Amino acid sequence: MARYTGPKSKIARKFGEGIFGPDKVLSKKNYPPGQHGNTRRRKSSEYGLQLREKQKAKYTYGVLEKQFRNLFQRAESRQGITGEILLQLLESRLDNIVFRLGIAPTRAAARQLVTHRHITVNGKVLNIPSYTVKAGELVGVREKSKSLEIISDSLAGFNHSKYPWLEWDDASKVGKLLHIPEREEIPENIKEQLIVELYSK
Repeated sequence: MARYTGPKSKIARKFGEGIFGPDKVLSKKNYPPGQHGNTRRRKSSEYGLQLREKQKAKYTYGVLEKQFRNLFQRAESRQGITGEILLQLLESRLDNIVFRLGIAPTRAAARQLVTHRHITVNGKVLNIPSYTVKAGELVGVREKSKSLEIISDSLAGFNHSKYPWLEWDDASKVGKLLHIPEREEIPENIKEQLIVELYSK
């Protein structure tokens, strides 16, 4: 299954929130798309709610179905709360860390920077967006990529203090994952328990 590249506003309206970032259409039409989107609200079944939450997580982090299932299986095999571990694994993906560090304006742009070999991990170029960054590892911009407009524009005025699990050095354009974020630190509005219930059927 291909990664979703269609109209982002349609997806944002489906979930009632700007999961790809601020959304002009959503602010005007905060109801689901479709002919009668604003008039009839069908009550979702339990399965429907669980599926919707999984889709929201997949769209938010830009992960394909197979990757998502693999991450869930990894989360399930670890000790602790499966849903929380799943979100921590999603947060630890290299493309997500690049986005959270402000190197790229969106996760999709972060994924491109990684695949086009602009990003380093511990000083070595790494082009695997799904790579799991570990606590203590350094994520930076490759020397010859530091002048890229998309990177300098994204970093301009970016507030690095909003993610306390990350550290950023602007002079060297290198960030560090200080620790894996706790659930309450992760800002995404995802009900991960519904995803766990969906997979454990």
